[in-house]
Amino acid sequence: MRILGIDPGSRRTGFGIVDHAKGRTAYVTSGCVRSDGDDFARRLKEIFDGIREITRTYRPDAIAIEKVFVKINVDSALKLGQARGAALCAVLMDELPVCEYSPTQIKQAVVGKGNAAKLQVQHMVKVLLCLPGAPQADAADALAVALCHINTSTTLARLSPPASGRPGKKVKVYR
Repeated sequence: MRILGIDPGSRRTGFGIVDHAKGRTAYVTSGCVRSDGDDFARRLKEIFDGIREITRTYRPDAIAIEKVFVKINVDSALKLGQARGAALCAVLMDELPVCEYSPTQIKQAVVGKGNAAKLQVQHMVKVLLCLPGAPQADAADALAVALCHINTSTTLARLSPPASGRPGKKVKVYR
């Protein structure tokens, strides 16, 4: 299974692609879609086009994306939401399945604590994917989203009722 992780941003949208099969995860690629200039609508189109090109080139099976969160600046959160929407529209053109994760869920899955610093996320992504160096921050965040998806989906699969029809433990999934 090939997973595209997306860390949305209005100027830099991080992306990270990993393959996961038979319990092993392998790094494929990562980077950023950069959108510059003062024309915000044009920047959204650049995000859409960039993510669209990534999906055409690498053909992911699933998408994992970070949810929007509001710290202090509501205007920034609105712009982030629009950038996230542009990225989502790009992947939905291919009708790819999308899972969303909060920043806390992502950090918990990759670092082991939900309030981890960016440097900790970068370090753990480097270690978990056996990379020679830490990826750029936005790319590392996107790879962390993909790794979170793998951890979450693997755990949920283990908790699912067995295929034999025997009753298993029911798990309520919130996304």
